[in-house]
Amino acid sequence: MTQATQPTQATQPIRNLLTIAGSDPSGGAGIQADLKTFSACGCYGMSVITGLTAQNTQGVQAIHPLPAEFVAQQFDSLLTDIRIDGIKIGMLSDASVIAILAKRLSDFNGPVVLDPVMIAKGGAALIDSPTQHALRNQLLPLAGLVTPNLPELATLVGQAEAQTREQMLDQAEQLLALGAQAVLAKGGHLSGNDCYDLLLNKQGASWLHQPRIATANTHGTGCTLSSAIASFWAQSGDLTTAVAAAKHYITQAIGHADQLQVGSGHGPTHHFYQWWS
Repeated sequence: MTQATQPTQATQPIRNLLTIAGSDPSGGAGIQADLKTFSACGCYGMSVITGLTAQNTQGVQAIHPLPAEFVAQQFDSLLTDIRIDGIKIGMLSDASVIAILAKRLSDFNGPVVLDPVMIAKGGAALIDSPTQHALRNQLLPLAGLVTPNLPELATLVGQAEAQTREQMLDQAEQLLALGAQAVLAKGGHLSGNDCYDLLLNKQGASWLHQPRIATANTHGTGCTLSSAIASFWAQSGDLTTAVAAAKHYITQAIGHADQLQVGSGHGPTHHFYQWWS
């Protein structure tokens, strides 16, 4: 966290951030990663759980979606009692859950970051076609920022995965035309020594890049990045500032990931690298 983005009690209250996502029992992704990120970035974290998973650092073995009515009850319970300053949305189980969220988000005025968790690391689809359609048409226009990786971006626009930065920009522009307010296209799947991300909105495009870090411990990077953006956005009020700060945070979290010893597959990033000695 940089000094410019670190909140202080004297200038503003601690922001309350909500994650709407699935649970990862291994702690590297999902609501567990989101809550760690909120805390590390200076916010108070809350959660609405959309589904349970059986997973570890080697993969996802099972998914148990929660009923849409119970997802709604969790959300409504928070809305009636607690000020919510920003929302991050991750794994959504089905179209009925998306319809419920869309109805409630239509009246929400704070930052909303949508991380479209659609495809597993191995390439398998995590949601069916009706759910993809509902996400694209009902939820996408309500999010202040959508953060797809390249396979997710390709799925959202119905094309093959981008292989170049030019194709990445073209697909991000198509997603903007579909109703997204802003897009952060994550280019980690591109080859090369640097990782390029593209921030695109109606004001224009900007590229962010960092050197690629040689580590297998990248589980939950998308969850962590989107949660960091939501945290910094709720605190600063500026999306560009938030994305830059979050890009720095995730780069450092990946860079310190090998300090942890979690599992035998793709381990988690180090969410508390700046706090743990």
